[in-house]
Amino acid sequence: MSEERLAYKLNFYRDFFDYADDCRNLGKSLIIAGDFNTAHNEIDLKNPKANENYSGFLRIERDWMDRIVNNGYVDTFRYLYPDTVKYSWWTYRFGARSRNIGWRIDYFFVSPDIIEKGWIQDAFIDNDITGSDHCPVGLVLEI
Repeated sequence: MSEERLAYKLNFYRDFFDYADDCRNLGKSLIIAGDFNTAHNEIDLKNPKANENYSGFLRIERDWMDRIVNNGYVDTFRYLYPDTVKYSWWTYRFGARSRNIGWRIDYFFVSPDIIEKGWIQDAFIDNDITGSDHCPVGLVLEI
């Protein structure tokens, strides 16, 4: 990833979460879902040491994920399954999917009030469903 593209990604994180914080300050409950193109921690990709100098696992990207969590947003999958190794993306190259050499880069973050209200029932990564380089990820709520 070029420096320009990395700056764009990090600026998007900043601007989006500034907006999300404004919504939280208005009392809104938030669910933020998407492909962040960043594996947050070593558990979130197959080969962390080999990838620490590549986009998607750069320290600066992971620091942004830390900021999101430190600002109170909860990674729902990791909240429910702190030690579970599952991936949501695999490169099409090198037979990565068949060998389960993947990355967890798709997330559901929620504002802390959703956790406090007990609305989260489950979070899942359905890596048995193929057809894309990503697999479905989901969140089950009971409100």
